[in-house]
Amino acid sequence: MNEPRVNLPELTVSELSANLKRTVEDAFGYVRVRGELSNVRRPGSGHIYLDLKDEKACLSGVIFRLAAARLKVKVESGLEVVVTGRITTFPGKSQYQIVIETLEPAGLGALMALLEERKRKLTAEGLFDPARKQLLPFLPAVIGVVTSPTGAVIRDILHRLADRFPRRVLLWPVKVQGDGAAEQVAAAIAGFNALSERGRIPRPDVLIVARGGGSLEDLWAFNEEIVARAAAASRIPLIAAVGHETDVTLIDFAADKRAPTPTAAAEMAVPVRAELIAEVGDLGQRTIAAWLRHADARRKELRAAARALPSAEALLQGPRQRLDAAADRLPRALTANAHIHHSQFLRAAARLSPAPLRAQTTRCRDRLVNLGERRTRAMEVLRHRRSERFAGLSARLAVALRANVEAQRSHIVRCRERTQALAERAARATRAMFVHKAAMLDRAGGLLDALSYRGVLARGFALIRDARRQPLRSASEVSPGLGLEIEFADGRVAARAEGAPTTFPPPRMTRARKRGNDPGQGNLFE
Repeated sequence: MNEPRVNLPELTVSELSANLKRTVEDAFGYVRVRGELSNVRRPGSGHIYLDLKDEKACLSGVIFRLAAARLKVKVESGLEVVVTGRITTFPGKSQYQIVIETLEPAGLGALMALLEERKRKLTAEGLFDPARKQLLPFLPAVIGVVTSPTGAVIRDILHRLADRFPRRVLLWPVKVQGDGAAEQVAAAIAGFNALSERGRIPRPDVLIVARGGGSLEDLWAFNEEIVARAAAASRIPLIAAVGHETDVTLIDFAADKRAPTPTAAAEMAVPVRAELIAEVGDLGQRTIAAWLRHADARRKELRAAARALPSAEALLQGPRQRLDAAADRLPRALTANAHIHHSQFLRAAARLSPAPLRAQTTRCRDRLVNLGERRTRAMEVLRHRRSERFAGLSARLAVALRANVEAQRSHIVRCRERTQALAERAARATRAMFVHKAAMLDRAGGLLDALSYRGVLARGFALIRDARRQPLRSASEVSPGLGLEIEFADGRVAARAEGAPTTFPPPRMTRARKRGNDPGQGNLFE
């Protein structure tokens, strides 16, 4: 049986982990590794944790928050990448990992594969369905443009709109390349859709998302899912004009219309004003000519219809004869009517003699006197009934008042007794609370005294501070000539350090030596 090597230096776990960390970092300062991303995790700290793997091995990796903000590619599982970083160890889990500083796709083929994968995913969700496409307005009043404010794209669009049909243009400035470009483009599309139709800033009738040509990496912001989803969700018709005619991005499939260039997008947005003016003038002339032909045709039809109608003289012959016959009968009819009304007047005058009027007046006077007497008797009866009712109500009210007074007195007595009982309970509770709080204060004071460093000073120890009155915890913090302040339990003393500090080795636990040839521990009960 081999004897253990007792002459080896004893290391703690932390010391061994630190030695391994220095060895690994010295041997692998910076490396460039190619592999496939998997198990990508993004906790709330902003760091990115991932695994880099191939067919036979797996390497843990971490991208710290500042490096993650500089990445140009969205980190997601399944992407084949080439990373650059340094190999180090993580003592907390006894594993080695790579701290990634740069990350880029492994060639153009990886980007195209990722693009095709996203295209299939969004197509399956129906974002590229032609049924979702909206028709462009014929003549928009306001055009919203999402592009860089400093590039040539916005100048080309404005110049083309001025040539064809000047319209009001709202520019939403965004980054079209690099970090945060996709988020800004998606936010601009959503921001235009969020504008009110009657707000201070009018809502555009059509949107143009434009960018000049470039490589696949330069146009990658328009291949992000967030941009494609924002374009598909836009309620405003959207024209995508990204890159040149041969460049294809995901926003081209999600947009309502794709333009090969930004200039072509401006041509799709508005018609040619001169052509519209000429077409309107031609339509006006054709309308006037058609109206003249229609009026001439109606005039001919009216003349033909007038020839088939009878003359006015023939139409008025019959009514004229009836008018003459009625004029002949009118004098005799007026005389007969006047005679009839005169006879009716004489009969009515015979009936209007003074005797019937006096009889009717006497009957009305007697009736009025009778009604007056009945009113007087009714008033007396009503007054008597009201007096009896008021007397009964007064008696009931007096009884109710006496009962209410007694009830209120009883209630006041009960409330007074209850108030006295509550006051006594409150006094007892207050005294008990004061006793409890005093006991708590005593316990807190005792605990404070037990935890105070002055208790340690009272046992004979001292507290040493430097000139800034900061406590010194190690001899290595003291240099020759340093001003010191030593605090004892009963006061403070000023001092100055002399000579270099002397350090003491940490206490070591020694192993018990074996006695004789006894290989074992022995019997504790002998």
